[in-house]
Amino acid sequence: MADTFTLEVITPERLVLQAEISSLVVPGIEGYLGIYAEHAPIITELIPGVVNYTQKGEKKKLAVSGGYLEVFRDKATILADAAELPEEIDIDRAKRAKERAERRLRQHEPGINVMRAELAIKRALARLKTAGK
Repeated sequence: MADTFTLEVITPERLVLQAEISSLVVPGIEGYLGIYAEHAPIITELIPGVVNYTQKGEKKKLAVSGGYLEVFRDKATILADAAELPEEIDIDRAKRAKERAERRLRQHEPGINVMRAELAIKRALARLKTAGK
């Protein structure tokens, strides 16, 4: 029985992460989902949020903007529009994005795309949580 499995996080631009891990928690559309070695095959949609994983006993995280998770055999693959490791996150930029989206929602300007503003807030919060802010 295996104790670890491979995690790959891929965006259209790059391979963000490839690591041997012992556990994974992802923001699924129906709530957070935990994955361990030898998990049953699954494909699920992800929402913007924080991906938590354990590598060599150390808890780590990264931010995703949404996407998909596929678990098959001894590998979990996250395909995301965007994903960032904590050290890659521009905290000031994430704060500004959150403030901009909140301002749009407060002002109720005609033609505002509410869903887009709410997703921008979720993405910014995921980035800030991942960066530890």
